[in-house]
Amino acid sequence: MNTPAERPSVLFVCVHNAGRSQMAAAFLTHLGGDRVQVRSAGSAPADAVNPAVVEAMAEAGIDISAEVPKMLTVEAVQDSDVVITMGCGDSCPVFPGKQYLDWELPDPAGQGVDAVRPIRDEIEKRIRGLLDEIAR
Repeated sequence: MNTPAERPSVLFVCVHNAGRSQMAAAFLTHLGGDRVQVRSAGSAPADAVNPAVVEAMAEAGIDISAEVPKMLTVEAVQDSDVVITMGCGDSCPVFPGKQYLDWELPDPAGQGVDAVRPIRDEIEKRIRGLLDEIAR
């Protein structure tokens, strides 16, 4: 069993922290359990998580209705081993020694649940691959 110091820490970042990064964090928390520490944040957080995203995740058996978008902080990046951006551009601070990945994914903002489902499914696939890499 990993001690807290040995658990890899992953930060998911998108602009509003209302869609992609929330789905990714929820999948990693759900699939990784206590093997991974998970955070998500946005460079310009929305007021609430996208309702179509909440609905799409509920269909996958994961309740994110209580989540709220959070502001990206320098501390969150410093405290993470892996930083995965999802369309936040240059607003993510970069520190040496961190692993940075950029996942090009469509933005679910303003989309209905039908448009969110394929984004959700792609995020889940990427999270499963990420878990294989970081949580050995």
